[in-house]
Amino acid sequence: MKKVISFPNFGNYYIPLKTFLSKITKCKVITAPKNTKKTLELGSKYSPDFVCLPFKYTLGNYLESIECGANVLVQAGGGCRYGYYGEIQDKILKDLDYDITFINLMENGSFSLIKFYKSAKRLNPNLSFINFIHNVLITLTAFICMDKMDHYVRANSKYEINKGTLNKIKSRFLDFIPNNFSIIKMIRLYKRNKQDMKFNIDKKINKSTIKIGLIGELFSLIEKSSSYNIEEYLMNRGIEVKRYTDITYLLIGKRFNERKILNKSKRYAKYKLGADSSDNIAHAIELAELGFDGIIHLKPFSCSPEINTVPILQRVSEDYDIPVLFLTFDSQYAKGAVDTRIEAFIDMLIMRKENNLNEERILSRS
Repeated sequence: MKKVISFPNFGNYYIPLKTFLSKITKCKVITAPKNTKKTLELGSKYSPDFVCLPFKYTLGNYLESIECGANVLVQAGGGCRYGYYGEIQDKILKDLDYDITFINLMENGSFSLIKFYKSAKRLNPNLSFINFIHNVLITLTAFICMDKMDHYVRANSKYEINKGTLNKIKSRFLDFIPNNFSIIKMIRLYKRNKQDMKFNIDKKINKSTIKIGLIGELFSLIEKSSSYNIEEYLMNRGIEVKRYTDITYLLIGKRFNERKILNKSKRYAKYKLGADSSDNIAHAIELAELGFDGIIHLKPFSCSPEINTVPILQRVSEDYDIPVLFLTFDSQYAKGAVDTRIEAFIDMLIMRKENNLNEERILSRS
C-alpha cells in the first residue's frame, strides 16, 4: 500500500513541516483540513469527556486526514500529559478499525530526534542521518524566520499605512517557503519580505494604542482557531500584541532561559509547575515591567498546569497593578461569549489608561 502521511494542525508550521516530511520520507504528505467546528466535534465524539482541548482537536485532525486518504499519522506533542496522549490516540484509532501506522515521536514524555530519524528511515530506507539533520536544520531555520516575522507583525500592525498589508506580505512569505527550502534561500526570502514590511509602516501612526500580552497554554496560543483567533482580533482593533510562545521559544529559548525564568518567578513559585506555567508567571511579570496595559491568559479546559497558574497570576496582577483576563476554552465555549469578554476588557483598559493620563496631567499642573 502506498504510504500517505499526515499530522495535526499547529499554526502555520504545517507549511515547512509538509515539505520536510516529503523530503525525508519520499512519501506523499497531506495536511489535515483546517480546524473547524466539525474537527472539534469529531475529536470530541471519540475522546474521554474531561480530556483537554488539544487532544480533541488533534484526534479530529487524524480522523479528517484518514478521510482524505492518510494511512501514516505522526504525533509529536509533549511538555505535559499531552506527551503521553499518542498511545491513547493510537488505541482509539485502532479500536475504530482504521488500518493506519501511528508514529509517536515521544519517548518518556519528551520529543526524540533519534526516534524521528528511525521512523523516517523505515519509510525511506535510503535516508542518511546527514540528509535528515540537514533537512531538520532547514526546517528549524524556517521556523525561526516565521516566528521573527510574526513578532514583527504583532509589534507593528498598528503602524500600517494600509491596513492588512503586513499580513499580505506574511502570507506571500509563507507561500514561497516550499520553493526556497534551503538555509540560505530561506534567510534571503525572510529578509526581502521583512524589508517590504518596513516600507509599509509609519511609526507616527497610532502611538497611543493600548498593549496586551498573550500568555497561557501553547496550543491555545499557537493554533489560533482553538481560541477563536484572538490575536488577529486584537491587532485588527489597532492593539499592539506580544506573545512569547512559539516554536522557536519552545525548541530554543525555553531551554536557555530556564534559570532566568525560575529567578523571575521565584517570588511566587519556588519550583517548576510543569509545562509552561513557570514561564507564564515570569512573562506576566515582564509584561508588567515593560508597561503593557493588560494580559490575556488562554488555556483549554482541564489543563492542570495552567489551572495551578491562575491564582498565582491573580497575585501578580495585584502586585504589579496589571489587569489579567482569564479565558478557558472547551468544545462548549461559544465565540460570542469570548468576543463579549474581550471587548469589555479592551474598553476597561482604554478607560484605565485615559484616567491614568488625566491624573498625570493634573499632577504635572499642580
